[in-house]
Amino acid sequence: MTLLLVNYQTATMEFKDYYQVLGVERDADQLHIKRAYRKLARQYHPDINKAVDTEARFKEVGEAYDVLKDPEKRAAYDQLGANWQSGQQFNPPPDWDAGFEFTARGFDDGDFNSGNAGAHSEFFESLFGQTFRNKASGQRSSNDFRSSRRNDHHAKIMIDLEDSLKGASKTIHLRVPKLNPAGRLQKTERALNIKIPKGIRAGQHIRLSGQAESGIAGEPPGDLYLEIEFIPHAFYRVKGGDLYYDLPLTPWEAALGAKINVPSPKGEIKLNIPAESKSGGQLRLKGQGIPGKSIGDLYVVLQIALPAANSEKAKSLYREMEKYLDFNPRQHLHV
Repeated sequence: MTLLLVNYQTATMEFKDYYQVLGVERDADQLHIKRAYRKLARQYHPDINKAVDTEARFKEVGEAYDVLKDPEKRAAYDQLGANWQSGQQFNPPPDWDAGFEFTARGFDDGDFNSGNAGAHSEFFESLFGQTFRNKASGQRSSNDFRSSRRNDHHAKIMIDLEDSLKGASKTIHLRVPKLNPAGRLQKTERALNIKIPKGIRAGQHIRLSGQAESGIAGEPPGDLYLEIEFIPHAFYRVKGGDLYYDLPLTPWEAALGAKINVPSPKGEIKLNIPAESKSGGQLRLKGQGIPGKSIGDLYVVLQIALPAANSEKAKSLYREMEKYLDFNPRQHLHV
């Protein structure tokens, strides 16, 4: 077994089961959701109930209703919630809302600026908050893909990194959440053939003119905006147009230098590892990232892997190193 000295920390939070908060079934219709909310809102209203946890419960109920009353937010949340339970440690995956076709209305900031403004949890913020803040302030960011035209539609799609590196044509499937006449959530699916331009990056958009699923109030169909997100890659991490590749090294390769074959989008490259390389050091391969007007680079991140001391010979070699090498990685910490 080899120990690879890589440590990625991701903030987590508790998953919130909004159906459990309102006390309704997952297939509840809109009427039952509204009734449950009104009952609980009266029960936990701070002007009526003076219990210690009343305000927190009132906010929690309002947040759950903000999501479940809207078919578009609810559909995306349902996809996310299928694999999680209330109280579990949670971090939203990048594809949690991928494949759903939304209108601008579904992510309008009206609810965010309502009486529940400022009452949303970290969990809610991680899913919906950035869009609300951008729209409320009138700002647009690369991730704010909702347009101001009310008959435009939006969706996030996941593509392979190779689709951007080379360009591609592919068929995508989008689900359109709606309420049926009985007030229950239903999702229809449609397929679209699209072209992915070479060099497109995460957060950028493909505009399909007139391809919104339907118009509003007799208006012609608007445009469909597809936000791009990359499927996690086997080799690379992507940041803007740059690629990052973690290269494991033996201690002697890092100390003495070496020539090692590494993958790149343009094929395998023999890379010179300088002597006395440190773990976490980066070697830049210019122009080996995502193509475009500003071509990205490939950064090879050096990671020193330690051989396991799983035999008497290996343990003896480590003892020799301890005896003869004057090395203390903590000496600068004054421990």
